[in-house]
Amino acid sequence: MSFKKIFDLQNWDDVRESINDKSHREVEAALSSDRRTLEDFKALISPAAAPYVEEMAQRSRQATQKRFGKTIQLFSPMYLSNECNNICTYCGFSFENKLKRRTLSPSEILTEVTEIKRHGFSHILLVTGEANHTVHVDYFKKAIEIIKPHFANISIEVQPLEQHEYETLGNAGVYSVLVYQETYNQQKYSACHPKGKKSNFYYRLDTPDRIGKASIHKIGLGVLLGLEDWRTDSFFCALHLGYLQKKYWQTKYSISFPRIRPAEGILTHDDGISEKELVQLICAYRLLNEDVELSISTRESEIFRNNIIRLGVTSMSAGSKTNPGGYAVEPGSLEQFEISDERSADEFAKIISSCGYESVWKDWDKAFL
Repeated sequence: MSFKKIFDLQNWDDVRESINDKSHREVEAALSSDRRTLEDFKALISPAAAPYVEEMAQRSRQATQKRFGKTIQLFSPMYLSNECNNICTYCGFSFENKLKRRTLSPSEILTEVTEIKRHGFSHILLVTGEANHTVHVDYFKKAIEIIKPHFANISIEVQPLEQHEYETLGNAGVYSVLVYQETYNQQKYSACHPKGKKSNFYYRLDTPDRIGKASIHKIGLGVLLGLEDWRTDSFFCALHLGYLQKKYWQTKYSISFPRIRPAEGILTHDDGISEKELVQLICAYRLLNEDVELSISTRESEIFRNNIIRLGVTSMSAGSKTNPGGYAVEPGSLEQFEISDERSADEFAKIISSCGYESVWKDWDKAFL
């Protein structure tokens, strides 16, 4: 059965009501369970679980240390292009935002690589807008050819591609692909994506399947927290994760927790999530799935990122720039969104160490493939 069929069996309003109706007794049952289900996950992200966040955090910390040790993997995002053909109401790269666009040339890519490497990174995430006429598979292949000698691990967060295109990029050196559904609410999705290829809800929904069929080593999922009710969206993301893990069981998975941030020319959205609720969500994912990698970006504040180190995350960006050329080529180009934690990678690594954790700059997993 495809995920579309599983998804279509669900009703957004019914799921939301089911989560909000969870009781303290159901939360306690979920916490005491040795093998948690999606119904347990509903309880753990429900309003009823708010008084139990401290206990959830303690259990999450224990589960994470058992599976991953006291380590935080560090990575750097590198924006190759801010060109985009989509209209997205929450993104600074949106087509209607008539500001300067740029796509890095091969020499500019190398300049950025040199600056990022200077800070010690061996993991890099390549990010672009969605402009198929400019940033396409041939462009990605050339960029990877330039980047590959300098980094142990290459991930991409670009427009959804076809299976054969993911196979091409996997053979070129891509280790993982991140693709966020943004929101699983079809009505809100259509309102937030009125124009461009991204407006096709089901094509995006099917993207992780194409990645899995292409045998990419890791798939990254997530929703944009703030577009819709975070609890309901997160349930659907967890449902998607469970489906993928059963079907592509040899693949690794990660969940990211991007919250909407201010950006040039975008609309505001009202379905926010507080920092305490974000902690609740992160811990709920860890208690549901001890193997999934959990990632936090520099969208979050310094204080929040300092405190979340011990509570369940395994991967964090640092010293990030969200504009093409932002590290060395053109620091003033259009950003996708404003970051919150502006500390350098070295400064953040010292914070990780002060928490009794180790910064992992290079993951040797790929060497064993």
